[in-house]
Order: sequence, then structure tokens, then C-alpha cells
Amino acid sequence: MSPKIGVLLAGCGVYDGSEIHEAVITLLALDRAGADIVCMAPDMDQMHVVNHLTQAVTDEKRNVLVESARIARGDIKNIKEVRPEDLDGLIIPGGFGAAKNLSDFAVKGTEARVHPEVQRILADMVSAGKPVGAICIAPATLARAVADKKPEVTIGSDAGTAGAIESMGGRHVNCTVNAIHIDEANRIVTTPAYMLGPGIKDVAEGIEKLVQQVMSMVAAA
Repeated sequence: MSPKIGVLLAGCGVYDGSEIHEAVITLLALDRAGADIVCMAPDMDQMHVVNHLTQAVTDEKRNVLVESARIARGDIKNIKEVRPEDLDGLIIPGGFGAAKNLSDFAVKGTEARVHPEVQRILADMVSAGKPVGAICIAPATLARAVADKKPEVTIGSDAGTAGAIESMGGRHVNCTVNAIHIDEANRIVTTPAYMLGPGIKDVAEGIEKLVQQVMSMVAAA
């Protein structure tokens, strides 16, 4: 039976949702690896909506689950319907939505609060010893959610974000875009992706390694 790997989305678009390149590379790598992919997102309003042409905040309102369904081609679950026992692993693509919708880290920093359903699934997955991957800025939300586990993560080398992660109880490890960091104790895998860039071929290398590592951890369980 194919391993079931969750992909936690946060909308559609780098500035207010999931980073589309990161999400699609994740989905492609998982499909190539033979995973049974379970896309999910919280049913909530986005923190805000950004015009991706001008990068200006607009007065529109959009729903995170509805927008995430664009990336998932409509095959997506409300995160509140997903339990850790439904999954063998979980991966969170980056994009500002991971720090605006899955948590409010982009606004509150070290005082961030994680969306309750996101908090539940992340804490329960890590407690169950099931591998969790996080990409780009998503490790900041993950670190906040499982701060009691003192997770080791990377977002690349941005000193401000790294310092915030450490202030929230995590440990940050600098990492290049084409590499991953593995927290063996908590079975967490992270990669910087577009926190470093510069291009899609560069971020793909790290994301593909992350997917391979998560799949290896599932197989070894």
C-alpha cells in the first residue's frame, strides 16, 4: 500500500498563501515517489489578499481552503477532518501564507499563535513519531507549534528569522538551498527553498531531497 503523505497548504500565491513552485515541486516529487497524497488546508479567511502583480494588499477576501484547492486541483480536505492516523507523513510548503494563515508569525513574530487545527495536526504528528517536512518559512510555524520538543530546523541563513525560531524554543541550523536539515530526534526535515532561492531549479533540489528523506523515514518506520 502506498504511504499516505499529507501536504498542508495555506492558500495560493507566494505573498498571501502557499508558494506555488514549492507546492507543485512537492506534489510532483511525492507522486514520482509513489505516495498517496492527501492535500489539506484550514477553512478560514486569508489574513489578507495581495495583488501578485503589484504586491499591494487589496480589499478582497479569500478563503484559504478554497484558494488551496486551486493547487490541489480540487482534491483537498478541510484540515479539521484529518487525523494523524490517516497519514504516514506530512509536508508543509512555504510561502507567506505559512506564516500568515497557518500561524500569524509574519505579524507577531515570537509571540505567534498557530491556527488551532494546524497546531493539533503538527503536534500530534510529531508526538506520534511520524515524519514532518517543512519548506521555506514554514519551519517557523512548525517550530512554534512543537516548541516543547525543541525542534531543530532551517530556514536558510536569515539571522532575524533564525533568532526568532530560537527565541520560540527551537534550534536553527544554517543550510544551503540545495540541502536539507534532519532533526533525527523529532523526525523533522526542513529545507530553505525560496528563503534563499534564487530560482526554481535551485529550490527543487532541496525540496526533492526533503521528499526523499520523508519517504525514507516512512519506509523505515
